[in-house]
Amino acid sequence: MQPIFDTDLVVRHRKRALAAAIPGADFLMLRAAEDLGERLATVERRFACAATVFCGHPAAAETLARSGKVDRVLRVEADPALLDDAQGIVAAPEHVPLEPASIDLAVSLLSLHETNDVPGVLAQLRRALKPDGLLLAAFPGAGTLSELKESLLVADAETAGGASPRVIPFADVRDAGALLQRAGFALPVADVETVTVRYDTLFDLAADLRAMGATSALLARSRKPATRRLFARAAEIYAERFSDADGRVRATFSFIWLSGWSPAASQPKPARPGSASRSLAEALREAGSDDG
Repeated sequence: MQPIFDTDLVVRHRKRALAAAIPGADFLMLRAAEDLGERLATVERRFACAATVFCGHPAAAETLARSGKVDRVLRVEADPALLDDAQGIVAAPEHVPLEPASIDLAVSLLSLHETNDVPGVLAQLRRALKPDGLLLAAFPGAGTLSELKESLLVADAETAGGASPRVIPFADVRDAGALLQRAGFALPVADVETVTVRYDTLFDLAADLRAMGATSALLARSRKPATRRLFARAAEIYAERFSDADGRVRATFSFIWLSGWSPAASQPKPARPGSASRSLAEALREAGSDDG
């Protein structure tokens, strides 16, 4: 597989954001953690051991600990600094260092979108889950930062006569759901939650992305520093195309949520093809006669 992301740079971005610790910069992670709590509340079971994997933030683990549904929470991060003095396991990016069938719940928040081998990581998480264990994951999907991407592409074309990839590609929800099945999860579900955040200018959005550790880690990114002229023109285009009546600009974040279960004999299964005792036509005829 041809890598898309510089995973070492992804880790450095997250460490820089953690060290800066700008108040409020983690608002999207906190929102995702809140959503995690709400989704977990609908699951009528208790989990003996849960793992948060490469979240780069304690919010997911804290949510699980507060839920009252998890006895033990283990954190896995790509660098000791990201554990923030908490106990946990440090592992190379995209390597899940958990024994097979060792956890009951796996959680991944806002990290799969910067993963080169998403099917491989999902398969590792499925193997780490006990039978009938649950995966809950969220990451930015298609439509995220679409306004910024368009503004930068147009500005690049106008100022440099070409375009460099400055915003990472995001997966479509249908593709994400298919990845769950490919990784061997049962009862896969994928849905999208879209959040619109408003800023005074493109520069305020860019500052937030840097504070989140969410700037581009594409291997194909331009190594030449972007010019002031480029960003000035991009800010103009952004304001022209994506501003509200009050002059503030919109930024879209579309979060894909995935849930899937490690296969178990106790789970409901679709009926075997050809096992129906009567045809659909017969059922429809019977329903029609009842109406009459």
